[in-house]
Amino acid sequence: MTDVPSPQGWVRSEDAPRLPAPPNTTGPVGWMLTNLFSSPMNSVLTILGASFVIWIAWGVIDWALIRGVFTGEDREACVAVPNSGACWPYVWAKFHQFVYGFYPFDQRWRVNICFIVGAVTLATMAMPSLPYKKWNALFLLVVYPLMTFVLLTGGNLNLSSATIYFITGALLFSALVVPIAAFGIEEGIQRNKLALILAGIAVAIWLVSLFVSMPEINAFGGFISVATLINLLLLTAAAVLSIGHRASTRDIAARSALLGWVGAVSAIIAVLVLVTADFGLVQVETQQWGGLLVTLVVAVTGIVAALPLGILLALGRRSKMVVVRLFSIVFIEVWRGVPLITVLFMASIMLPLFLPEGTNFDKLLRALVGTALFSAAYMAETVRGGLQAIPRGQYEAAQALGLSYWRMMNLIVLPQALKIVIPGIVNAFISLFKDTTLVLIIGLFDLLGIINASFSDPKWVSPQTGTTGYFVAALMFWVFCFAMSRYSLFMERRLATGHKRRGI
Repeated sequence: MTDVPSPQGWVRSEDAPRLPAPPNTTGPVGWMLTNLFSSPMNSVLTILGASFVIWIAWGVIDWALIRGVFTGEDREACVAVPNSGACWPYVWAKFHQFVYGFYPFDQRWRVNICFIVGAVTLATMAMPSLPYKKWNALFLLVVYPLMTFVLLTGGNLNLSSATIYFITGALLFSALVVPIAAFGIEEGIQRNKLALILAGIAVAIWLVSLFVSMPEINAFGGFISVATLINLLLLTAAAVLSIGHRASTRDIAARSALLGWVGAVSAIIAVLVLVTADFGLVQVETQQWGGLLVTLVVAVTGIVAALPLGILLALGRRSKMVVVRLFSIVFIEVWRGVPLITVLFMASIMLPLFLPEGTNFDKLLRALVGTALFSAAYMAETVRGGLQAIPRGQYEAAQALGLSYWRMMNLIVLPQALKIVIPGIVNAFISLFKDTTLVLIIGLFDLLGIINASFSDPKWVSPQTGTTGYFVAALMFWVFCFAMSRYSLFMERRLATGHKRRGI
């Protein structure tokens, strides 16, 4: 250090050397002093909290490992030792049921393929640095569900006339609504004149078929009424004519609408072909499914369906179109006002009473639809909260650039809104995953249900059997929920580009 005299005193001509930070402010010791022992009250709470955690941890370790029984062939191994702990031989003997339920033993390779492919695809999708994200997402959301459906059920399904009527109804809806969404109400109706005529003919044929017996032909894996196939062709023609009238011009909206409709119809045809094709697999009824398999099927289906449906409902609730807004509000409020257990009960017990005689849907399918719609209502409010957090200037800037409504939402508004509500979205996913245990009330044996059922086996009745089974269930649920929670925190850090994050 060099100091030179000046009229005012001594002036430093060089920077002072940087001194190391005090030892009690850096490293683990500094972190604990700052976060755990910063005040007398915090110190007392830290000591009490640490003592409670150590007490709980020691109790679990003592019960599960130190006093636990690890070998044996039946309940005698778990009751032979006085004051014994966890009965792990029971877990080893029943673990296959915990995972597969009553799925046939020689067919469980199909479940294993679904688990492995799903885990690998989801892991590669979750890693941001890996390429081909779009193709991976397409496989995960389109190909993988069809693959798992065929593998788990065996495919080769017989579709009833009710299913075909549902498909024709979807085509009719697309033929009438898609042009209106693409071109506006007036022009959309103008384009739909011919479609309305064809739809009227289809409805007339359907009414006649209610009173006049129509011949049936073998199609889509079963016998389908000729009237149903004619309606399918008429409504397909109506949709093509109404959407594709000017799709060959430079009308971007027309081309987009036509491409979207063609993609939807192609997907429906692909699904029909796959589910009715005979791949030589043994049919496995959903009543034989159970355990972790049912838990994952219900949870994953609900999660995948709830997010896009929730986004559409949130946009519909903020729409300026009165009918769309009222429909979204009624849907959300009705489904949010009913407990999930009531939804499952209605889907399992009451819904078949309102269907035509001889028409029935699989119990698991009804539970999946009810769970997805219930979760979508809650997801819609979560997404709506994110939409309301976006400043008005973002909408005005997008409109000033000449972006259409859907491009504005897709490119500007929704990415910001969904980033804001990541904690709420993941919270809904975790809640849905845990709510899958409610399917037991309608006779579906999920992970917790199959563990409850295993307690009735007299070979493994012991004082520690129930505690051990519930401990395994809690541990498996915690692993999945904790993984979702930590990945959401990772995505929050990665997407927090506009502000700093603290306290995570």
